Amino acid sequence: MSATIITFDPTAFRALFPQFAPDPPTDDTLQSWFDLASGFISTTNFSGLMLGGAARVQALNLLTAHIGAINTLIAAGQTPGFETDAQIDKIRVSVQPPPDKTQFQWWLNTTPYGAQLAALLEMSAVGGFYAGGLPERSAIRRVGGGFNGPRW
Repeated sequence: MSATIITFDPTAFRALFPQFAPDPPTDDTLQSWFDLASGFISTTNFSGLMLGGAARVQALNLLTAHIGAINTLIAAGQTPGFETDAQIDKIRVSVQPPPDKTQFQWWLNTTPYGAQLAALLEMSAVGGFYAGGLPERSAIRRVGGGFNGPRW
């Protein structure tokens, strides 16, 4: 199994996401967004694994765009989230708080880029992700969420 490190390409990113063109962020800003995204998704690209190859590059670019969109909203004085109520006179806006169990998915769905990433991650993790252990344990879980063998 070979591994490569994915590096950020600002030119390719701008071609994929022209929405950032009207007020183009600098390469350093884009790189900082990518660096933050790489804290969520590893830049180590293993061939033959879930979310490998071009899918991992796309996932990193989508997460970079998601982080950029959220930062752009915050810079404009807006709160990322889902509005549940609005009023004009005496201005009132209510934003839905994140749910307890699915906060990461809720956060991803606050932008179209994050929603695309959530769909990509769900399709790539149909059998479930695993941490440590043997690779064959990543496929089938038994009732209660555990893998075959001793419970951890």
